[in-house]
Amino acid sequence: MIPRSVFTEEHNMFRDSVRKFMQREIQPHWEEWEAQGHISREAWLKAGEAGILCTHIPVEYGGSGVDFRYSAIAIEEQGYVFASGPGFSLHSDIVAPYILHYGTEEQKQKWLPKMCTGEVITAIAMTEPGTGSDLAGVRTTAIEDGDHYVINGSKTFITNGQMADLYIVVAKTDTNAGAKGVSLFLVEADRAGFSRGQNLKKVGMKAQDTSELFFDNVRIPKENLMGQKNAGFIYLMQELAQERLSVAIIGAAVARACYDATVTYVKERKAFGKPVAAFQNTRFKLAEIRTELEVTQCYVDRCLELHCEGKLSIDAAASVKLWATEAQCRIIDECVQLHGGYGYMWEYPVARAYADSRVQRIYAGTSEIMKEIISRTI
Repeated sequence: MIPRSVFTEEHNMFRDSVRKFMQREIQPHWEEWEAQGHISREAWLKAGEAGILCTHIPVEYGGSGVDFRYSAIAIEEQGYVFASGPGFSLHSDIVAPYILHYGTEEQKQKWLPKMCTGEVITAIAMTEPGTGSDLAGVRTTAIEDGDHYVINGSKTFITNGQMADLYIVVAKTDTNAGAKGVSLFLVEADRAGFSRGQNLKKVGMKAQDTSELFFDNVRIPKENLMGQKNAGFIYLMQELAQERLSVAIIGAAVARACYDATVTYVKERKAFGKPVAAFQNTRFKLAEIRTELEVTQCYVDRCLELHCEGKLSIDAAASVKLWATEAQCRIIDECVQLHGGYGYMWEYPVARAYADSRVQRIYAGTSEIMKEIISRTI
């Protein structure tokens, strides 16, 4: 396929080490982790030891201080082994930047080093049962009470929800101000009144712990507020571009992995006395898939470059998320078809990818929300 120019030799050396880690420490455990509904804490610690977590966090807080392309490599290599279980990217590329950009110095010193080592697992609690993509409509409240805030409400579909030690919670501090009344808080998992619901049973991503969360008069000190009171919605909007780019990177990587697996399969599988790859329909379908993959990868790489330059706009991030996730689902559907009945068997990676990938068009903002964001700039 077309050579990629977005990475340097140093990036490629890092890729080699991450690839070996994923093949050694992650890929062999997928069946065990899917059965139990979450990965092991040992895997988190090993990822921290390997330098895979929070790579872009400055050295003084325990990270490597490198650019976001290193995060992209970790995301891609996880996708190439079809490992949807580890919530490493959410922890490293979504939660950690909030603390880095909006946390106090004390909050950074307390949490970021342990996030880099994997000792502390994190999650972000945005979505609620009745709000979906409407972050301005959250109903969880944080009411001031002396030197504390008291949080009440519930969240759902929270990635890393069962295992997390620390949550960034989106809550209303002014219930009459809409988006202008949203704030962000750090809430430790051992706070009185906090509880986790069930580990949700999903269509795919079965090794990823995804949970309901409940807050019943959870008291946290005022120093757990992140940034300014009532500025949370602005912070969310500023960080969503990186989240959506991350989802696009995952989409392109998993689609590529499915294409590679399908090429191998059709060359080995025989029908009517010859390899499935010998049929014109197969060859033409693979040609279409490869072309769409190359277009998608070039687009994702360009947006990655823009992001590293600080130039990726909100609408551009929405566009790449929309395109890459829709392309991912189209490509994987074709790959399942080329596998025939075996493409529907869970033991084949394309079957698991088919189930895992459907949610890509939903989380981090649905495809419909992406279209709405893009259309506002036209």
